[in-house]
Amino acid sequence: MSTAETIQGDLAQLYKPPHPVVVAKALDRIDPHGRRFIELSPFLVIGSIGEGGLDVSPRGGGPGFVRVADDGLSLLMPDRPGNNRLDTLKNIAAGSGEVGLMFMIPGVDDIYRVNGSASLEADQGLCASFVEFGKTPRSLLRVAVREAFLHCPKALMRADLWGESHRVERSVLPSLSEMVSDQLKLEKPTATHDEQVQGLRKTL
Repeated sequence: MSTAETIQGDLAQLYKPPHPVVVAKALDRIDPHGRRFIELSPFLVIGSIGEGGLDVSPRGGGPGFVRVADDGLSLLMPDRPGNNRLDTLKNIAAGSGEVGLMFMIPGVDDIYRVNGSASLEADQGLCASFVEFGKTPRSLLRVAVREAFLHCPKALMRADLWGESHRVERSVLPSLSEMVSDQLKLEKPTATHDEQVQGLRKTL
């Protein structure tokens, strides 16, 4: 018996089979409920894989910053200015193109997931239709949907992500610049955290 078969057998001993509804709810397209969820979502995380391995990255914008095709078989997401590491884009360009997305709505514990194959588009006319924060994205990510489904809310419920029980004041941590300066043994930044935040807001 192979190692993979052994591990699968161990998992079967540890966990019950998923309920049939859990399996059946994975659709091959984005349905009206999924479309509405994405329309209300200002935030998602995207996982991708490329030559350098796995990567998970956050994405945000105004609610509905990701658009779903009329037939629900694909979606389009703008790429906004970031740190120019381009981890996700490089993975898609050089890897399998397989991605997984998790959409979230503040105040809602449910999650909407989309898995599929991604490609990059840089059509100027299409990019111009995604202007936000006064900026036109340089590229778009098109995802051909393989499966889409609503995810159990237990993780966000355990975290109380939108509640107050685990909320902390930002001041309990050094600023981002201070932490990075410590990690790289650089001089301490002179700007305060609030000043740094204001500077970031100007570059959204």
